[in-house]
Amino acid sequence: MNCTISGEIPEEPVVSTKSGLLFERRLIERHISDYGKCPVTGEPLSIDDIVPIKTGKIIKPKPLHTASIPGLLGTFQNEWDGLMLSNFALEQQLHTARQELSHALYQHDSACRVIARLKKERDEARQLLAEVERHIPAVPEAVITSAAMSNAAGAEEMGPGAKKLCPGISAEIITELTDCNAALSQKRKKRQISQTLASIDALERFTQLSSHPLHKTNKPGICSMDILHSKDVIATGGVDSTAVIFDRPSGQILSTLTGHSKKVTSVKFVGDTDLVLTASADKTVRIWRDSGAGNYACGYTLNDHSAEVRAVTVHATNKYFVSASLDSTWCFYDLSSGICLAKVSDDSEKVDYTAAAFHPDGLILGTGTSQAVVKIWDVKSQANVAKFDGHTGEITSISFSENGYFLATAAEDGVRLWDLRKLRNFKSFLSADANSVEFDPSGSYLGIAASDIRLYQTASVKAEWNLIKTLPDLSGTGKATCVKFGPDAQYVAVGSMDRNLRIFGLPGDEKADAEDDSAQDS
Repeated sequence: MNCTISGEIPEEPVVSTKSGLLFERRLIERHISDYGKCPVTGEPLSIDDIVPIKTGKIIKPKPLHTASIPGLLGTFQNEWDGLMLSNFALEQQLHTARQELSHALYQHDSACRVIARLKKERDEARQLLAEVERHIPAVPEAVITSAAMSNAAGAEEMGPGAKKLCPGISAEIITELTDCNAALSQKRKKRQISQTLASIDALERFTQLSSHPLHKTNKPGICSMDILHSKDVIATGGVDSTAVIFDRPSGQILSTLTGHSKKVTSVKFVGDTDLVLTASADKTVRIWRDSGAGNYACGYTLNDHSAEVRAVTVHATNKYFVSASLDSTWCFYDLSSGICLAKVSDDSEKVDYTAAAFHPDGLILGTGTSQAVVKIWDVKSQANVAKFDGHTGEITSISFSENGYFLATAAEDGVRLWDLRKLRNFKSFLSADANSVEFDPSGSYLGIAASDIRLYQTASVKAEWNLIKTLPDLSGTGKATCVKFGPDAQYVAVGSMDRNLRIFGLPGDEKADAEDDSAQDS
C-alpha cells in the first residue's frame, strides 16, 4: 500500500475515516493544518478523522537508479540542472529588486529636491512678508495700543526703521516684583537644607546610569537643558531645531516641540505651570503650553529681537521672563500675553548678550556678553548697576546661588565666582572652554561642564571649594554643553555635542544604601 499523496510506502500509515484513503501521517497532518480538507476528495477533514494503522517494520527498497554508477551520475546531473535553474531564477529576482530600488531612490531624490524648493519658496515668502510689515504706514497711537494687546510680539511697528513700542514696566508690576522679593528674602533666612539632599559621599560614587538619544542623528548636539524638579521632567534644546520634553523616571519622550528653524539655544520650564519657553538662533522666542497628555502647542512666537536669541530666564513670580540676544538688547516680557514690556540696551557701550539669569529674589538680572563682560541690572529701573571684568572670552553661562550672595560665570577661559556683596571675584576655576555652570537648587553644590563635568562642594568666600567628582564626557565629542542637578542632587543630567542626554547618579543598590545612611543621620 502506497501513500495517496507521495506514492511511496508510508513510514507511519494512517487512513481517513471519511474516504478510506491511505496517507503518510506527517504529509496528511501538514495538509490538514494548511487547507483543512482531503487532498483527493476535497471534503472537510480534521486530525480526528484520521486513524493510524499498525504495521510491521517497513524497509524501503532503494530506488533502482541509485543502484548503479550511471544511475547516480544521472541523479547528480538532474540535481545540477535544478540548481542552475534555481540560480537563474534568483538572478532574475535580484535584477528586478535592483531596478525597483533604483526607482525608489530616484523618487526619494526627487522628493528631497521638491522639499528643498518648497522650503526656499517658504523662506522667500517669509522674508517678503517681513519687509512688508516693516513698511506698514504710521497709524494712530490708540490703534497701536489696541493691537499690542493681541499681538504675540506685543508691539506694532510705526513705519520704516522705527522701533517697536513697549509699554514699560508699570508701577503695579514693580510693586508685585518688590513684594515677591521681600517674601523670598524672608523665606531664605529660615531656609533649611533638605534632609534628602544627596551627600558628598553619594556624589563621589556617581556613575553613568543611562543615555538617551533624544535628538536627530543628522544634526547632533544638545545646546541647552532645564529640569522641572517637581515632576522630574527634563527639557533639552538641540542643534536640530527641536526641544524635547523627557520623563526621566520612565525614560520616555513626552513631547517634541517643533517650530524653530535653527538651533534651540535656551529652554526653560515656567515653575510648576504647564508652560515651556524656548529661544533660538532664528531670532525668536516661543511660549509653549501643554494642551493635555504631554502635547505642547506654541501659544506665542515673539519676534522682538533682530539677531540670535541666546538665553531666556524666568522670574520667581512665574509671570514674567527675560530674553537676551546678540542684537545688544534684553527684553522683559509678560508671560500671559506675550507682550514685550521693556526692551533694554546699554547706551554707554555696545555688547552682545550671550547669557542671562534672574537673581533668586527677582529684582536683579545678570547678563553675560560676547565681550567677556558680566553686567548686573536693576530690574525695576532697567539700569546697569554693576559690571564684572576679568574673563578673556565670551560668557557662555551664568548662575546665581540660592544663598543670594554668589554668582558663577562660565567663559572660554574657565569659571569665576563673584561675591555680590563686595562686587569682586573671589575664586576662579581654570578650565578651557567652560560651556555651562550651575548651582544646585540648595546652593550646596556647583557643576561645571567643559571637556569633562566637575562637581564641587560650595563653601564661603575664604574657604576652599573642594572638587568632589570629575565625570568623563562619554559623548566622544570632548565638549559637554550643559549640566543640571536633579531633585535634591540625586542625579546629574549632562548634555553634549552628540544627541544623547546622559544621567549620572548612584546605581540602584548604592542609592538605597545612601538613603538609609541619610535617614540614620537625620
